[in-house]
Amino acid sequence: QVQLVESGGGLVQPGGSLRLSCAVSGIIFSWTTMGWYRQAPGKEREWVASITGGGSTNYVDSVKGRFTISRDNAKNTVYLQMNSLKPEDTAVYYCQTVHPSRTYWGQGTQVTVSS
Repeated sequence: QVQLVESGGGLVQPGGSLRLSCAVSGIIFSWTTMGWYRQAPGKEREWVASITGGGSTNYVDSVKGRFTISRDNAKNTVYLQMNSLKPEDTAVYYCQTVHPSRTYWGQGTQVTVSS
């Protein structure tokens, strides 16, 4: 059974940082591309970043230079380091994977950027 469990969200002031974690079980993690998505109130869920099993990364333009996705294959965990946070980054953040043809999501973690 594939499970994804996010943690690390919270309330942070503009310009602050947070690191999200997503612990994964039920798949051969080191082979699997992982993604982070977010959904702000009243908006569609949007892709934020992804990392392949080989470590190649991609980001949506709005977070380039501020967010970093990484993975620890020994811990079956993917991370999203978020720096220079802005109020428009406020959303529920979800990790995601596809295995082998089914999409799995975590339960989400709330990130609120506000003074």
